[in-house]
Amino acid sequence: MPVGADNLFADTNPGLVQYNGAESFFGGVAPLSQTFGYCLVCLFGVVFTVVTMGMMWIDQRFGGGHNNSEDFNTCGRTIKTGLIAVDIVSHWTWAATLLQSSNQAYQHGVSGPFWYAAGATIQIILFGILAVQIKMKAPTAHTVLEIVHARWGTAAHLVFFFFCILTNIIVSAMLILGGAAVMNALTGMSLYAAAFLIPISVCVYTATGGLKATFLSSYIHTVIIYVALCIFAFTVYGGGSDLGSPSKVFNNLVIKAAASPVADNKGGSYLTMFSKGGFIFGIINIIGNFGTVFCDQAYWQSAIAARPSAANRGYLLGGLLWFCIPFTLATCLGLAALALDLPITVLEANEGLVPPATAFFLLGKFGGILMTIMLLMAVTSAGSAELIAVSSLFTYDAYWHYFNPKANGKTLLTVSKIMVLVFTACMGAFAVILQQLNCSLGYVYEIMGVLIGSAVAPIAMCLGWRKTNKWGAICGALGGQWMGLIAWVVFAKIQYGEVTYDTTFEDYTMLTGNVVSLVMGGLICYIWSMIAPEDYDFVSMRHIKMVDDEDLDGDLGFTKEGADSHEAMQKALDFVMKWGGLLALILIPIWPLLALPAGVFNEGYFTFWVVLSMIWGLIATIIATFLPIWESRDSLKSIFAHMCGKGTSPSKDAPSLEKPVKEVQMPSKDDSAHAYHV
Repeated sequence: MPVGADNLFADTNPGLVQYNGAESFFGGVAPLSQTFGYCLVCLFGVVFTVVTMGMMWIDQRFGGGHNNSEDFNTCGRTIKTGLIAVDIVSHWTWAATLLQSSNQAYQHGVSGPFWYAAGATIQIILFGILAVQIKMKAPTAHTVLEIVHARWGTAAHLVFFFFCILTNIIVSAMLILGGAAVMNALTGMSLYAAAFLIPISVCVYTATGGLKATFLSSYIHTVIIYVALCIFAFTVYGGGSDLGSPSKVFNNLVIKAAASPVADNKGGSYLTMFSKGGFIFGIINIIGNFGTVFCDQAYWQSAIAARPSAANRGYLLGGLLWFCIPFTLATCLGLAALALDLPITVLEANEGLVPPATAFFLLGKFGGILMTIMLLMAVTSAGSAELIAVSSLFTYDAYWHYFNPKANGKTLLTVSKIMVLVFTACMGAFAVILQQLNCSLGYVYEIMGVLIGSAVAPIAMCLGWRKTNKWGAICGALGGQWMGLIAWVVFAKIQYGEVTYDTTFEDYTMLTGNVVSLVMGGLICYIWSMIAPEDYDFVSMRHIKMVDDEDLDGDLGFTKEGADSHEAMQKALDFVMKWGGLLALILIPIWPLLALPAGVFNEGYFTFWVVLSMIWGLIATIIATFLPIWESRDSLKSIFAHMCGKGTSPSKDAPSLEKPVKEVQMPSKDDSAHAYHV
């Protein structure tokens, strides 16, 4: 058993809880049983499959849902703001979100949670701009690659197919790698068994219900994550633990810094935003996460599934709700590990075991179980989104486009489900490969920007700038990636004299590769487009084919007037550009700049910082729990009435699955034409 609350010895430093010569918290021994680990993973899969499938059956039987390829991959494009926001939170809450954010706090102090949270929030907020443009310019699209093909043709389609699939592989591998590492540490469960069983636990309901099942499960998963977050935050700062107040944590961190000062932090303190290591990680985090948002079909499919009026608000709200998960969780569990002086090794920290160690110490087996469940919620929810993302890409952009263009909706639905099953097996294999290569979760997290950052600007410009040149975009994506990889390796060789796992994992090495990849990808694309600009009118994007069109009046959720009208979309675009840009500026750079005058935080400033994180977490929990229910109140009432026999089920009149493929064109309107010429 790891050293726990019953094995505490006298303090060697006043105010610090110490272990008697312990060199590792877990010591290679799991605090929970293997039986618990296997039962939890398997039981979780069964329970959520039954619950999600039950909800899907009710929706199809009494709520008018349809079991066809359009619903499977786009949810009929009718999802409202609250559920879009919660789904974004679910997509963006990886194993790394829960684990590496606390590791950053453990390494750098209060700056770590902030840079993790802010550095991965601005991408979601800014993606809201593209989400609105999808509804305006390509409302019939199923994937981002269909948009690329509609504009630039086969060559670009294949290049960006490579980047999108690479992104899904990296994200999926990180999800499973982090989840398997924690399951192994806490329960002794085999890493390899966990790597394959975790994706299998979500495969059944994902393959059966598609994107709608993912939305429903995302809501349940996210609520559980928020509840667990609040429990941990109030345990650390609200009493009932070995800490119990901001004041106690503050005093212990001051003593800890005196005994073990942080290199490159002002005064060696954990309580300052003057942290060179934290800042470097922040830059790497910002660059890398642009790639995993803009190149990940999972985020595009949420925008595609949204109602026209929900696209902009959903992404802004989703970003703000997500911010508190790494910020609040790491500010409590990461700093608590320091304040308790837990003997966590560098290897344990890099594997993301800081929060499990803190949770187990503070709450015993209950804390370990709660952390395990929280992690499983994050891994499986985001994993479900990745399964649907990959399924959509292979179904629409490979099978339908290149192998069987005449396939009907029923055939595409079958292919979608098969691809979910295929990628489920692949997810586990990717994680095992990384494990065999001894690649830690932190290493994979930081290198992803080098590998995919170059495609960010070209993909964004495809939808957002009419002058973008096709070959500029292709060369920018490929050239930027190669230049980033070369810079990454060369810097390690020049700076450290050799190219090894450790030298390529150094902060400045990763920073160099990430910056070169992102900047050069955008720069090549921009310069080429200025030299040989296109004059694209975005018309071909509005001719993307649909399957199983369910007669949305040919207009995919748009109305002649109101929030879902074409005219309202231009206002929505102006809104998200204004407020999204402002929120991004507030998070980076205004907030950290305002925190710099505080220098090393005093007790009052630290208390304010902690209370802010807790209030943010509590408000996010309330909104994520109740807003989707409130927005769906009319539908829920209707479903309940149908179940009680007081109405006629809409599903009885549902259209057949055998409708032919149909092109849906957006109406041409002179008064909104400017919306398509950005």
